[in-house]
Amino acid sequence: MDVHTRHVSSPGHSLRSFVPFLTAFLFLLLGTFTAGKLHAQPVEPVVSLAKKEKAALMDTLKQLVEIESGSREIEGLDRLAGVIASRLQALGGKVEIIEPGADVYKMHDTPEKIGKMVRATFAGTGGKKILLIAHMDTVYPKGMIAQQPFEIKGDWAYGLGISDDKQGVAVILHTLEMLRAMNFREYGTLTVLINGDEEISSPASRALLTQLGSEHDAVMSYEASRAEVDKLSLATAGIAAVTLTVRGRGSHSGSAPEKGVNALYELAHQIMQTRDLSDPATGVKMNWTMANAGITRNMIPPGAQAAADVRVLRVSDYDGIEKKVRERIKNKLLPEAQVDMNFERRRPPLEATPASRALGEHAQRIYRELGMDLVVDAVAEGGGTDAAFAALNTKAPVIERFGLRGFGAHSTNAEYILINSIEPRLYLSTRMIMDIAQGKNR
Repeated sequence: MDVHTRHVSSPGHSLRSFVPFLTAFLFLLLGTFTAGKLHAQPVEPVVSLAKKEKAALMDTLKQLVEIESGSREIEGLDRLAGVIASRLQALGGKVEIIEPGADVYKMHDTPEKIGKMVRATFAGTGGKKILLIAHMDTVYPKGMIAQQPFEIKGDWAYGLGISDDKQGVAVILHTLEMLRAMNFREYGTLTVLINGDEEISSPASRALLTQLGSEHDAVMSYEASRAEVDKLSLATAGIAAVTLTVRGRGSHSGSAPEKGVNALYELAHQIMQTRDLSDPATGVKMNWTMANAGITRNMIPPGAQAAADVRVLRVSDYDGIEKKVRERIKNKLLPEAQVDMNFERRRPPLEATPASRALGEHAQRIYRELGMDLVVDAVAEGGGTDAAFAALNTKAPVIERFGLRGFGAHSTNAEYILINSIEPRLYLSTRMIMDIAQGKNR
């Protein structure tokens, strides 16, 4: 009783009793803060190697960009495939140059000859299997290099295909160079696939991409990030094409128009009755973009054709939009007209998954080691990606935009990458592979 009374009535004694607890708390807080700061520091020797590889990567970009490799330019694609295969072999990979096979998915614009694929396999000492993908083909026909040669202006490096996607090939090559310099082989298998048909919807490589995606524990795709924001993408749009063909009957438009069946009238009717199939709630977009009809001005047109562009955010939405179009076109304006529809699933959407979200969050932690912020976007943009093929039959994480920051893809004179993105992107790419291989990405 007396002890209790003295303790309560003595503020000094109370404060003295609290000091050890306060001191311990402050030390604990400082230790936590210090540990956090240490964790946020860039990892050596990765950061030093990224700086060292910057100039070499620029040399590689120049070499790749100066080989014209449009999707239909087989000579250039073959030459570039040889260069890439040689570089991968020099890095220690088991390399195959794969010819397009019998499983080519034929679309209305698929060329007779399709570019080869280059696959390299690196065997390691661990258990994790990691797939790295990029493409070597561009949208540009042969000869356009004269209008936009490889050129450096300040922090911008210009060239046809430099952003889409030759930078991706270069980042993969120099990531492998960094791993080799560290003698890092703690993955089970590191597979690289570079295809030559991405810009024409990957008719020859889609099957292999899907197969390899299902066989690996993680897929990293190296399309460019945005110039205006450092980001990775967990989702991209799926792309389909609708071709509507109408067959009517020709007749003299002045003396016997009633004997004809006007294919243009029927086509116009079909376009108007399918113009409202877009659905903002689900992200489905369908827009008629091209049409042609007739042979000459003074003839009732015996034939007409139109094409529509379709975008979806979920693989399951393809079935729904195709079914709606087929139902609508049964209603004809002219009973004698024949109406046929072809629905091409050119590219599936890449859908965000719990696994890809978790791996994306890990990428953000790695970027913070450089004191930089990384956006991980689960909202699909307009374009499609080969990463979507790799994701079709797997629950493993598949992430897009591990490439450099760039802009101007599919333009005639403005395609570029940001040179100052080389070091952080090489750091991110290399650290991600190391952490996935060691199981630290959880």
